[in-house]
Amino acid sequence: MPGGRLTQQERQQIALGLADGLAYAEIARRLDRPTSTITREVMRNGGPTGYRADLAHRATERRAQRRRRAAPRGAEAPPQEYGRDPEAVRAYEETLTTVFMQSGTPQMMARVMACLTVSDTGSLTASELVQRLQVSPASVSKAIAYLESQDLVRRERDERRRERYVVDDEVMYQAMMSSARATAQVAETARQGVGILRPGTPAGARLENTARFLDFVSESLARAAEQAREILHTQPETTSDGTSAPRSDRG
Repeated sequence: MPGGRLTQQERQQIALGLADGLAYAEIARRLDRPTSTITREVMRNGGPTGYRADLAHRATERRAQRRRRAAPRGAEAPPQEYGRDPEAVRAYEETLTTVFMQSGTPQMMARVMACLTVSDTGSLTASELVQRLQVSPASVSKAIAYLESQDLVRRERDERRRERYVVDDEVMYQAMMSSARATAQVAETARQGVGILRPGTPAGARLENTARFLDFVSESLARAAEQAREILHTQPETTSDGTSAPRSDRG
């Protein structure tokens, strides 16, 4: 399997594959590349309907140039704790960003969310996010505002009175509960429409079925989130020297 960056010819093949309606996995198979590579390439360059091979290639070259300018000559990637491979961590963060984007999160918000998620502290300041992501403070501020509105991050002050943005073990629970509430609100709105459009009419029946379906989904989602919160939990294990090592604790 070839490694390294995608070539311009490979990007043209990706564009042709998307135009033919091929799945990412099939495009990846034809190019002998990992599916995650194709997915990340497409999602960071306009998505399946907006991908253009020439624009994607130029954008990649510009990103590479910015990274070279940002890093001093001969500088190495910062060391990682727990013996992690820095390049593998960086690649995984990009993959996680792509997955968040596929779930509907805008690109900048997905990048901030992934950066917070892979940090051991689960919290970073605005300046730390700016430095890690090489973006403007305004971009970080906008992304945080969006993520807060979705209950995906929260703010807190550290001992130096700096504002930190936090993602913790409760983030997925909060996100699922927020989704359940939003779904329940749609169900209630559909139910209101039944009275206006009259029960038994085609439109009234459609809205009634919609309300029932979404009620069931909302209640099931909230119940599943509560159950998962109670019985699934992973905590780092503290070793004899005071450091942490991952362990799974399921009760």
